[in-house]
Amino acid sequence: VILLCFRRYLLMALTSSLFWNMFGLGAAMDSKPNILLFLADDLGIGDIGCYGNNTIRTPNIDRLAREGVKLTQHIAAASLCTPSRAAFLTGRYPIRSGMASSNGYRALQWNAGSGGLPANETTFARLLQQRGYTTGLIGKWHQGVNCESFNDHCHHPLNHGFDYFYGMPFTLLNNCQENKPPELDVALQAKLWLYSQIIILAVLTLIAGKLTGLISIRWKIIACFTFVGGLFFISWYSSYGFVRYWNCILMRNHDVAEQPMRLERTASLMLKEAVSFIKRNRHGPFLLFVSFLHVHTPLFTTAKFLGKSHHGLYGDNVEEMDWMVGKILDSLEKQGLKNHTFTYFASDHGGHLEAQDGSAQLGGWNGIYKGGKGMGGWEGGIRVPGVFRWPGVLPAGTVIDEPTSLMDIYPTLVHLAGGTLPQDRVIDGRNLVPLLQGRAQKSEHKFLFHYCGSYLHAVRWHQKDSGAIWKAHYVTPVFHPPGAGACYGKGICPCFGEGVTHHDPPLLFDLSRDPSEAKPLSPDTEPLFDTVIRKMGRAIEEHRRTLTPVPEQLSVYNVVWKPWLQPCCGTFPFCWCDKEGDTSQSL
Repeated sequence: VILLCFRRYLLMALTSSLFWNMFGLGAAMDSKPNILLFLADDLGIGDIGCYGNNTIRTPNIDRLAREGVKLTQHIAAASLCTPSRAAFLTGRYPIRSGMASSNGYRALQWNAGSGGLPANETTFARLLQQRGYTTGLIGKWHQGVNCESFNDHCHHPLNHGFDYFYGMPFTLLNNCQENKPPELDVALQAKLWLYSQIIILAVLTLIAGKLTGLISIRWKIIACFTFVGGLFFISWYSSYGFVRYWNCILMRNHDVAEQPMRLERTASLMLKEAVSFIKRNRHGPFLLFVSFLHVHTPLFTTAKFLGKSHHGLYGDNVEEMDWMVGKILDSLEKQGLKNHTFTYFASDHGGHLEAQDGSAQLGGWNGIYKGGKGMGGWEGGIRVPGVFRWPGVLPAGTVIDEPTSLMDIYPTLVHLAGGTLPQDRVIDGRNLVPLLQGRAQKSEHKFLFHYCGSYLHAVRWHQKDSGAIWKAHYVTPVFHPPGAGACYGKGICPCFGEGVTHHDPPLLFDLSRDPSEAKPLSPDTEPLFDTVIRKMGRAIEEHRRTLTPVPEQLSVYNVVWKPWLQPCCGTFPFCWCDKEGDTSQSL
């Protein structure tokens, strides 16, 4: 009888264990997991080994894929840094938060601009902070700093749920390296100069008219015009020579730690900070977001990796980033946290095809996919790596071909932390846990909308019953030169105006049969053409009904440089400091 009872008890225990593990609620999920997020900058999906590259060495990212889950249709919500990262942090299309631009400036241009991620947006860091997580951001932010004064920090990471920030509030530029040609938007510089001339001419005309009595106008109005003209002139003047001091800075929390930053030690500092954060918070739970400055131009790479890859400076930079990933993963294992940490690796958007120095390619490779950074519709601009690992919970060596989005990270993390999603706004992301664990076979996304700035360029429809993945392009960029596959000579493809082509009917592809978007379908070649286009048209109408007007964070006024918002270590305009000293010793 005793033996029979023991066998029955053992069977019940085993059955219970299998049941809970099937639903991802095994031992590893007894408490909230630590969360480690890696986000590369401008990395192409074809740049790493686990996505088919056999010449750039990325053993540590590849190890994550072997030990976890790889997504092959992971889609960014935008093809440029600022809006893509806003969507990643909030789980919402950037047009919902005002982080999508209707003008030519689709990313923040200065630390001292007034635009940025609005304070009323709730990031996943904020929700995890409320669930008892210690939250940290190491690396790139590019979501703004201040609104009205140099220390209000309304857009700062610490105002968006991060307990600790060490990194660059802006983004890397060629201007950050002394021997590189300036990279700040040349078109912006030209417009600032044009606006300055127009406003100054208008002011002089008004003053002359006022003094001669030909124009009846108050001096206060003339003073306002003079102020605006001066603002444009200072912004234009500042774009020549001051960018390195005013944009290329490192901050620790609210304090400027390095101005300008010294690129030769930046990677070492970032790595040290990430490892230190894990060690300090090893008793958890913690959220660590490692937002790499790699592999954005100017591709500054330490001597240890220079000349080591088969793809020049760009390949060297990718391999250095992979080494940093490995060091951070090693620190997890050293602290005994590997099996209790949900780890994720992705890129904010596709590789930058137009980034070149003569014949040398300085941007990434997007594999078989057409287009790249800045192109809101073509796959090469928005299809990115997506790798997850959580030993014992996520099945190792799994490949998932379903459509997913960077916006899905938001509800996924909130679910893992035991939190609830905000009920007062639309969340466009979907919880990936069932899909990652194999409990669901299909993505929850039916439609995905692909914006270029605030302009809808394409729509994807996952027809789950047939397996087709339809994609309709309503607007595409005009490549320069024709057929080149990119906008060489422009730096980046535009979203509107003469630089785009409108398609009626739209270009239609079935990505399940033509992932390279090489052969558009027509009513003659695809019997379902009209049905699919009508279905997508209705989906667009429904989607647009969910949008509400919000202030545009990337308006010309918000992106223009404002001296009173400039983070400064020292006495403005003589901003300089180096608080890091010799603390950047290699690990």
